[in-house]
Amino acid sequence: MAAALDLPLPAGARLTAERVEDGASYALPTGPARGGPPPAETLTGTITARAWRLAGAGPPAQIVAPLRAALEAEGFEILLDCAAETCGGYDFRYGTEVLPPPDMHVDLGRFRFLSARRDTEDGTEAVGLLASRSADAGHLQAIRVTPAGAAPPAPAPASPPVAPAPDEADDLAALLERDGHAALPGLAFAPGRSTLGPGPHPALAALADWLAADPERRVALVGHTDLTGALKPNVALSRRRAQAVLDVLARDHGVARDRLRAEGAGWLAPRAGNATPEGREANRRVEAVVTAGG
Repeated sequence: MAAALDLPLPAGARLTAERVEDGASYALPTGPARGGPPPAETLTGTITARAWRLAGAGPPAQIVAPLRAALEAEGFEILLDCAAETCGGYDFRYGTEVLPPPDMHVDLGRFRFLSARRDTEDGTEAVGLLASRSADAGHLQAIRVTPAGAAPPAPAPASPPVAPAPDEADDLAALLERDGHAALPGLAFAPGRSTLGPGPHPALAALADWLAADPERRVALVGHTDLTGALKPNVALSRRRAQAVLDVLARDHGVARDRLRAEGAGWLAPRAGNATPEGREANRRVEAVVTAGG
């Protein structure tokens, strides 16, 4: 593969982060997580980590598919290709390297990971790809290991001048004011659990800022699940997750509790079909619904 790792990115991809380290190591995941960090092969060389925001991109599986084909065409062996739940969900997301937000956004219920490697004359070359979605864009991270002595990776091509993309807060505020509701991306819950994963939680900071801008604003936090299991326990689980989000907003962001309420819809309000992993991922979420002052 060319030194620049010429990934077939969709039109409009905007580079958000680039980091190059010589003589560094990367733990390349080689299997799904099962109650802890995923199994990994530690490789040393030049580590190039890049992230892109993909305006108008499809679901994570659609983002990764052409990249997998390009890697296979260049002789890479695919080690792992999994969706959020099959990767190991929370354990996988927090057990592998991810560039920090807002450069890279990962929705725990809507991501896909692929790792690949090939042997060259200089040593082992490897790539780890992570794709996810936020409310209005796709997000892609590529971490590449180039063996010592190989040609260093070329800088990523400069993006053409474009209007700056809105940040997380602007995205959420625009959705709340336009639609009266918005899913809160990046909230990490372990499967079947209602404890909110460790932050930072940019979406909650954005929601707190939106509420602070107008003291009349009120929101209901509504949890949703996929169509797995009976309705009653799913409603209870989704409400507990919404309550966990409410507690973080009150405790960590200073939002008055009387401006918030927690509800659970279970699987009664899907936003995608439940027949595919991607659809189920999209349905597992907590939404903010404007109840006053929007």
